Amino acid sequence: MEPFALASSPRIPWNKGKLVGQKAPLRISEIWAIRVRLEIYGRLRDLALFNLAIDSKLRGCDLVRLRVLYVCHGSHVAHRASVIQQKTKQPVQFELTEGTRQSISTWMASADLRSTDFLFPSRISGSPHISTRQYARIVHQWFDEIGLDPTAYGTHTMRRTKPTLIYRRTKNLRAVQLLLGHTRLESTVRYLGIEVDDALEMAEQTDA
Repeated sequence: MEPFALASSPRIPWNKGKLVGQKAPLRISEIWAIRVRLEIYGRLRDLALFNLAIDSKLRGCDLVRLRVLYVCHGSHVAHRASVIQQKTKQPVQFELTEGTRQSISTWMASADLRSTDFLFPSRISGSPHISTRQYARIVHQWFDEIGLDPTAYGTHTMRRTKPTLIYRRTKNLRAVQLLLGHTRLESTVRYLGIEVDDALEMAEQTDA
C-alpha cells in the first residue's frame, strides 16, 4: 500500500495580500464615535467591552477571560483591578474610569451576572465566554461602522490606544511600560512604534 500523500497544491500564506504589522491606535474622536454609537443603539455588552478594552489595555486573550469578581468589590465595580497576564504570567494593574464602571454595572444588571460568572459570556452553547476570534469580529464591526480601514486596525488597536495617548501627552516611557505590563523597555518602545534611541534617551532623563 502506498503511503498517504498530502495534497500537492501549495498552501496559501494567511497574510497574502494583507497589510500586517503594528495596528494603529484610535484617535480620541474615533473613541467617542464608537462609544456614542454603541450608547445610541443600546448595545450594552459591546459598550462595556469597548470601554473595558480601552481602560484595561489587556490582550484579547486576557480580556475575554475576565470574571465579574476580577473587576468588582461586592456589588460595586472597582476603581482599580489587577490581572495575571496569560502570556507573561505577570500581574498588571489598571484603573477603571467612571464611564467604564457605569457601563460595566449596567451590563451586569442587564445580563444578571453573578460574581463567579465570566464578564462576557458566550451566546454559543458549550463556550463559557466569548472567544478571541469572536472578540476580533466584534472589534472589526466597531471599526467598520465608523468607516475605519479594517486592514489598519485590529484587537491590538484597543490595547495600544490608551498607552499611546498617555505617551503622547507625558512622554513618560516607564509609566507606559508599567501600564502594558512589559518586562523590557525595548518591548514598549517597539509597541509604541517610536525611535529606539530617542525613547531610551528620554527614559534615562526620566530616571535621572
